[in-house]
Amino acid sequence: MTNPQEAFIRPATPADVPAIWDMIVELAVYELEPDAVAATAADIDRALFATHPSAFAIIAESEGHPVGFALWFPSFSTWEGRCGMWLEDLYVRPSHRKTGLGRALLNHLANICVEQGLTRMEWWVLNWNDLAKDFYDRIGAEPMDEWTRRRLDVEGITHLAGIGPERG
Repeated sequence: MTNPQEAFIRPATPADVPAIWDMIVELAVYELEPDAVAATAADIDRALFATHPSAFAIIAESEGHPVGFALWFPSFSTWEGRCGMWLEDLYVRPSHRKTGLGRALLNHLANICVEQGLTRMEWWVLNWNDLAKDFYDRIGAEPMDEWTRRRLDVEGITHLAGIGPERG
């Protein structure tokens, strides 16, 4: 087990992409969606390290090895007229859970929000993930139960754009 004081939180580098991709797959397995990862390591590399990145990541490292990560991207609130942070993934490998690393990653992200003047940090949590929900309750994150998630997949987007087949 890692002591969070022995862990190091740092920005991800291109050399971290294989470990990030591995942890994304591990997260999909944990979330009972082992076949859902369509992204490749090259996709993650492009998103994080293009000239104009579409996402950002930090790494929790212990003894020189990545043991967790958080991946986020900017959001925008029209009501506040300011940017926020959408936390897409927060993951700590099972061997390093309950050591404070999840909190250390979130603390690092909170500091990024303060430094950049971001007014919100938001994310999803699965309804069945009581361990995560309890953790988020302890740090003061409030559930947003009055909102229902909606999504258009590629088929729905192309249909709405008028270039895809009719949907039943």
